[in-house]
Amino acid sequence: MKKDGHRLKDRKKEMLAAVVRAHIATGQPVGSFALARQSAERLSSASIRNICAELEEEGYLTHPHTSAGRVPTDRGYRFYVDNCVGTARLSRTDVARIKERLLGDRSQFNPERLMERTSKLLSQLSDNVGVVVLPSIAQDELQHIDFVKLSDHRILVITVSSAGRVQDRFIRVESIFSQDELNSTARYLVENFQGWTLVQIRDELVRRMTEEKALYDKYLRNAVVLFSQSLQEGDQPDVFIEGASNIIAKPDFTDTERMRDLLKMFEQKGRIVGILNECIENTGGETVAVRIGSENRYLDMRDCTVIASRCFYAGGAAVGSIGVVGPTRLEYDRLIRIVDFIAKLFETTLDPNSSSHLNRNARTL
Repeated sequence: MKKDGHRLKDRKKEMLAAVVRAHIATGQPVGSFALARQSAERLSSASIRNICAELEEEGYLTHPHTSAGRVPTDRGYRFYVDNCVGTARLSRTDVARIKERLLGDRSQFNPERLMERTSKLLSQLSDNVGVVVLPSIAQDELQHIDFVKLSDHRILVITVSSAGRVQDRFIRVESIFSQDELNSTARYLVENFQGWTLVQIRDELVRRMTEEKALYDKYLRNAVVLFSQSLQEGDQPDVFIEGASNIIAKPDFTDTERMRDLLKMFEQKGRIVGILNECIENTGGETVAVRIGSENRYLDMRDCTVIASRCFYAGGAAVGSIGVVGPTRLEYDRLIRIVDFIAKLFETTLDPNSSSHLNRNARTL
């Protein structure tokens, strides 16, 4: 996202920041009298009205027809995020709460469980919608796999990745396999492909079947059939969404039809993945990406803000993406720091190759 190239003079910048902070806190249009009481320069109401009028002409503020006060536009919020959000650390209360919820139980580490807890925590801390996206397990490395026969044409596939993810998938097959054949196929896959990503395994199986016809034995044949089918069934990201009811309870959304559209959007997990990905792409090197109102490509998001970040394990393996979705009137300073802190917490403390999956670095954050 390109930063606003228009440079505001210090007085205008301070006034815009004051309007944004006051509107975020109250949800109401901000009048010149309230701003005069907060002014460090003890500006008169008339001077403040003139400055706000100029900010409105330049597209940073607007005012409802029924009020003399002003509210930020998307451009105003964007300037505030790019130029006025501070670098202060999170409060001790927020830090303690995050660590307790995410690092409290180290004995039962599981990526899915961790991400579910994270989405709930983001929702609670923001009082908006918390979203977490885990990439498809197809991008993970294989640790173990089992095939369990349920009926002649129905099989349970249990896949364990090196990152600790466990995925159960039910697949339907045309051929009939005995449990012994399923066990042999599972051993073949683990012995030959442990440490490969699931996508790499699928591609290699197809290559071997095509190029090594002389070695085309029953293990390879069975592996191609079973593994390809299980990967096809499970090749979707996992999406965790918490707090959809929070956002529609906001005074920012009073239109019944609009609330219905938002709820429908949060039911479409593929849309949520697209929204987070679009937000994170082309961040210009920023750790946390922010998309405000009309900056979002989706019409459903025209009056919403997305604050998001990618997450990585120690060592660089992708964990997924996390984010907060809410109205454009968000606590930008605090929520940007929260999303950034959680993303860095994953990177500095979570290690899929350790027995506990948690590094000692957790103590130093």
